[in-house]
Amino acid sequence: MNRPIVPRLLPGLTAASFAAVLPLPALAQDGRLDAADPGDTAWVLAANLVALLAVTPGLALFHAGRVRAGNAVSATLQVVAVAALVSLLWIVAGYTVAFGEVAGGWIGSGNAWMLIQLGNVRDGTGVPESAYALFQASFALLAPALMTGAWAGRARFGWVLGFTGLWSLVVYAPVAHWLWGGGWLSAAVGTQDWAGGIVVHLTAGVSALVVAVMLGARRDRTRGPVLAHGPVLALAGAALIWLGALAQSGGYAMAASDDAAAAMISTHAAAASAGLVWLLLDSLRGGAPTLAGFATGVVAGLATVSAAAGFVSPGAAVLLGALGALGCRPALSFVRDRLGIDDTLGVFAVHGIGGLVGAVLVAPFMAQALGGVGYGSGSNAVAQTVAQLIGVGVVVVWSAVATLILAVMTSVLFAMRVSEESERAGLDAAAHGERSWDLD
Repeated sequence: MNRPIVPRLLPGLTAASFAAVLPLPALAQDGRLDAADPGDTAWVLAANLVALLAVTPGLALFHAGRVRAGNAVSATLQVVAVAALVSLLWIVAGYTVAFGEVAGGWIGSGNAWMLIQLGNVRDGTGVPESAYALFQASFALLAPALMTGAWAGRARFGWVLGFTGLWSLVVYAPVAHWLWGGGWLSAAVGTQDWAGGIVVHLTAGVSALVVAVMLGARRDRTRGPVLAHGPVLALAGAALIWLGALAQSGGYAMAASDDAAAAMISTHAAAASAGLVWLLLDSLRGGAPTLAGFATGVVAGLATVSAAAGFVSPGAAVLLGALGALGCRPALSFVRDRLGIDDTLGVFAVHGIGGLVGAVLVAPFMAQALGGVGYGSGSNAVAQTVAQLIGVGVVVVWSAVATLILAVMTSVLFAMRVSEESERAGLDAAAHGERSWDLD
């Protein structure tokens, strides 16, 4: 970048003296220190804009379309309010916990608190750290927003905000540091997660299951899944999540490169494969292929491939998507019917199981013989599988225990569950004074 031109009206002012009177924060962000790559920066910023579609409006529509009509506004409001709250917390403390300077490998240091002291270029990339922090926010918003589907129709709004805010700082941010911020799981164990199979989907899925158990079943629950009141809305939401996942996978390459394109192709292939396999499974079980089923299958495929997208070939991604559907679809019935747990929209089965399947299977599919990127020096399929299992196990235990503690802590200030009267009436009117649309 060229140095600024000294105004001709101030001929006695040298370039050095002119620079001396500039505010220090401007110098700290000045591109002259370490110029970012403009092409890569533009790519990451564009990817972030599309990635945010996965949360709002994507996830909001996906959840709203699959609950009963009296809870559609409530489900939408919870998603967007959680996204807004976590956005602020990400700026204040979440980013520095996840991506601050490595100090021990457990959480980042406080150097980036309030995003006050950001590096000119993020280490290991060609993009400004401000762009990196913004891109990472799309993952930080998605993880807690996913969980709202587990308690749709029965959790109090105040408790939801309190719990998800704490969760984003205590569960999500440390796990992100362990795997993406130079923390111990990636640096010492070697666990791999390309775009959130463990960090986003597994954490959200496990935590959603814990909260669903704590809340108990809906009072009007019937034997069977929730009947989607707006399947077209659900499919529209899934389509936006699909686009957002492509942007997240491609953007995580941090460059407009072949790696970005390969990750996007793999993500797209897995989603398409899972959606079709889900329809096939519905048909084989005596049901009919449905829009809501296809939408759920697509999202399950995205959750499954997210840990592997940048490490495997598109052909392997097709298999991953199919295996994700084969794992997630039976898990829905198992959790609901065998365990009797009312995870309203199947967050654990779709995201938790999907993230787990992809996180483990990334190890064998990374092999160069299968078109993958191969293993690091001294590693192989067995060693990588062990690393993945250790990472998954640690994250499952951390997510479950921390969620239990945080949920109880939050319930001291806000009751977890709405009254029976409000639940039966629907939270749109009872809790928010609004009437939702009814597409029946």
